[in-house]
Amino acid sequence: MGIGATRVDERIESALGIGEKCHVQFEPCQSVEYGGVLLLLPFLLANGLLAYQNHYLSRSGGYYNYDQAMLTLAFMLLCRIKSVEQFKHIQPGEFGKLMGIDRCPEAKCLRGMIKELVLQKKAGEWNSSLAEQWINDEQPAIFYTDGHVQVYHGHLANLGKKHVSRQKLCLPGMVEFWVNNGEGLPYFFITGQVNEKLQHIIEQNIIPQLNELVKQNKPTDLLPSDPDTPVYTIAFDREAYSPTFFGRLWDTYRVAVLTYNKNVKDLWEETDFEEIEVDTHMGKTTMILKEKQIEVDGVKMREVRELSKDGHQTSIITTNKVLSIVLIAINMFARWSQENFFRYMRQEYDLDRITQYGIDELDTNTKVVNREYSNLTHQLKKTREKTARRKAQLFELIEQNNKTPLEQTAENIKKQLKAKEEIDLLEQDQKNIIEKRKQQPYYITVGQMPESTRYNKLTTQSKHIQNIVKMICYRAETAFVNLIVPHYKRSKDERRALVKSVIFSQADIEPDYNNKTLTVTLYSMASNRDNEAVQKICIHLNDSETEFPGT
Repeated sequence: MGIGATRVDERIESALGIGEKCHVQFEPCQSVEYGGVLLLLPFLLANGLLAYQNHYLSRSGGYYNYDQAMLTLAFMLLCRIKSVEQFKHIQPGEFGKLMGIDRCPEAKCLRGMIKELVLQKKAGEWNSSLAEQWINDEQPAIFYTDGHVQVYHGHLANLGKKHVSRQKLCLPGMVEFWVNNGEGLPYFFITGQVNEKLQHIIEQNIIPQLNELVKQNKPTDLLPSDPDTPVYTIAFDREAYSPTFFGRLWDTYRVAVLTYNKNVKDLWEETDFEEIEVDTHMGKTTMILKEKQIEVDGVKMREVRELSKDGHQTSIITTNKVLSIVLIAINMFARWSQENFFRYMRQEYDLDRITQYGIDELDTNTKVVNREYSNLTHQLKKTREKTARRKAQLFELIEQNNKTPLEQTAENIKKQLKAKEEIDLLEQDQKNIIEKRKQQPYYITVGQMPESTRYNKLTTQSKHIQNIVKMICYRAETAFVNLIVPHYKRSKDERRALVKSVIFSQADIEPDYNNKTLTVTLYSMASNRDNEAVQKICIHLNDSETEFPGT
């Protein structure tokens, strides 16, 4: 039965296939660990935690249902229990009290239910449905997109190498391309197959999906009547910089871009800049801005520069013709919200954890960069570096010969001849490598790769399901933080810390089945200001009249 199991008869009947599934029935409890997590239940439900029911078939057998699995997974993540493996060491009887059952699903059972959901392969549909709901509620005009590398340290899969900027290394892994709003709230993500670039993913995957979602939320025609108004704007970093690409997005989809300029060498006159007072979520501030119209590779764009106190000019370019100069600057600098999202999710929700050990084969017609071509390019680079060093040594020897006595000339000439011979050999090696590389195509298909080094990919369905639950948890946490703002005027980091304190707090649980209420009494926080902030939030939670799933 397991430790904490008290509904023995129900469990035996369920095991024999003659009883109903576990029903939700709360009992009076005191000092329940993680009791504060119940305060986030309304936010979880409002953000679509149980919307999976519209896409997945219900569970046919077993004691638990999928609702309890989803609640367990969400509560687990909010309580910073970052993996099912860590969940082994949590008392199942105590955690079950949070969900009105005698014992929550243990790690093995939870893995089994996640596997059942994985086999239905509906994670993409669920994510699209949630993104549609969130976009409809928030109506963003700018979408932020960036790639995040999930580094792989195992030996089962054979993955291509990606540059991991936070580690400044090229490491094997898979890239997830996320789409967020200006506050860092996520909408959806796309997992790259091999080594796709951000440009390719934006044009081939993100824009078609966004067009569908925006079209569903706008009953009128997708294209605005004003020819200068974009359907929406996509903001990203310099990785996807290409004026030709920007022009194609506008001409084909009427999608504007917002990004940082690349290879900026000229400086504008500081006297041309103008101080402008702007409102941000952090309060009023002053920006020193200047705008010019530019044309690069035949594409007309707007360039906005922000002058910092130390004289540095940050250059921003956009094809959006209607945004004001202030909004261009504010929205571009808001891209850091997405970087902060990645950082927070890695630290608090273990976003990079591999949740399922398995591999899938790639389509053999998928084009990839020829690894042999890349290896030869690397050899050529190293040979050229050696040649440059030898030439530098030869130059030094010649200079030394001019300064040393005549008696040492013979010795110096020997050293120069030796260096010259090495340079000739290295230059010949360069020619040989270049000839070899000409015989190798730059792109080949996965099917043309040697079987021992052929690319494959990690199984993604389980990771996708858990990513969606993590998105919902992050959004629920953010909604809680936003309610704190009027009552807790401190930094954003402190508000997040307060939410964690609430989640980790103990609570008393008192059900009243006559009045159909569940009273959760949270134990005191560390200070009066924390208690006052949470107390005011409880009023909003009561007003929401949330029904606990299964009751």
